[in-house]
Amino acid sequence: MASPKKISRPVPLADLVGAAVDPVVAKLGFGQSSLILHWEDIVGARLAAGCEPIKLQWPPRPAKTLPDPQRAPEPATLVLRATGAMVLEIQHSTGTLIERVNAHLGWRAVGRIAIRQGPLTRGSRPARRPPPDEEALLRAAQAVEGVEDEALRKALVLLGARTLGGAPRRD
Repeated sequence: MASPKKISRPVPLADLVGAAVDPVVAKLGFGQSSLILHWEDIVGARLAAGCEPIKLQWPPRPAKTLPDPQRAPEPATLVLRATGAMVLEIQHSTGTLIERVNAHLGWRAVGRIAIRQGPLTRGSRPARRPPPDEEALLRAAQAVEGVEDEALRKALVLLGARTLGGAPRRD
């Protein structure tokens, strides 16, 4: 009897990035990469634009003592790098930042925040493309008139308008 064939399915790249990055970020005290990868979702776009997590500093564990199962581990210090203009705002938002990070991690992992002033290491995001021009939108809408599904038609119009509109000019 022949064994059934395994069906391979495509895996989203985002699912693979976390597993590849986790060992690297573990050296910085992070148990998982999600805090770094989802920083903007955790703290909001405005704060994320001016700060980034550097590492989690865990307090030293006492030597030769058995862990008490009733006592929660002492929380870590989240070390952030922030631009000069954001340091004061981050200091005022410390309580909220700690709550958001702990909610993301699912337990009281962070107890305080330390701020290091300096330039951010991550690259800047590319500028958003301007919306397609009206002529390209009209041509794309005419091309997909036969599509009945409203959501699909809107997506195809936007895709077609971007394709028909060409690259934006840099004057």
